[in-house]
Amino acid sequence: MNKIAVIGSSNVDMIIKSSRLPRPGETVGDGSFVKVNGGKGANQAIAASRAGGNVAFISCLGNDDFAPVMLNDFKIDQLDTQFVFIEENAATGIALILVDKKGENCISVASGANYLMSPDHIKKAESSIKETEIILLQLEIPIETVLFAIELAHRLNKKILMNPAPAGLIDDVHMAMIHSLVLNETEAELLTGFPVETESQIREAAGKLLEKGPQNIIITLGSKGAYVKNSEKDEFIPAFNVVALDTTAAGDVYCGNLAVALVEGKSIFEAAKFAAAASAICVTRLGAQPSAPTRKEIDEFIYTN
Repeated sequence: MNKIAVIGSSNVDMIIKSSRLPRPGETVGDGSFVKVNGGKGANQAIAASRAGGNVAFISCLGNDDFAPVMLNDFKIDQLDTQFVFIEENAATGIALILVDKKGENCISVASGANYLMSPDHIKKAESSIKETEIILLQLEIPIETVLFAIELAHRLNKKILMNPAPAGLIDDVHMAMIHSLVLNETEAELLTGFPVETESQIREAAGKLLEKGPQNIIITLGSKGAYVKNSEKDEFIPAFNVVALDTTAAGDVYCGNLAVALVEGKSIFEAAKFAAAASAICVTRLGAQPSAPTRKEIDEFIYTN
């Protein structure tokens, strides 16, 4: 299979699951704690690998006790870690995640080494990028590094799968270089400048984003599914009906699986359905990377649903 390169963040996730999320100044004391690996980049890379992708991961870790454990875990998940860099004077990224009984969450992140990732790191990883078909990017590393990676991938005629999360702006020049833009309603609102809530607003937002140059637009809608649009057709793709335990990595699992489906030759609409199945499995489990399903699990879920 053709290789996927994921360029992005790595975090250690400290998760407390409790009955409800605390209000400002309040302590909720009935929580249970777990520590797992996370970060949007790493989540997407591992999701893609478990789904059958051949994945290179390009990221930065700190020079601390977390880094060797994470590197070992990446290798267990069969990621190519040749260009996972260790930054001597930085800490590995940390995310503090609160999850309530409905699976809703709030997250605070200390970016650490992720925000030291520079265009120089991308240049060093160019040999790996040359070997890939799809480059998958998010916005938990500096924007100048993301834009440099887009430019390099575009020059090398690679497909760019962009997930502008956490919500951030991308200029029109770089937007036109993107093959597939995957974003939620909040991110779509930021990029279009108007609310993206009703069906007509979702359609309008996708149309405006498509005009900026990407070949495909996917607006994910949580439990309502996703809206997919390109120059040829558009379709609302429903979500699978599951009981959510933790929605933390649902978008990341979606993106990683979308990339795998695309390099396997599926259409963007077929790929979105495959990604929806993986994301549905993900939300029934606690934690970011532990929740990413294997290819066998995804295929069985699709077969039975």
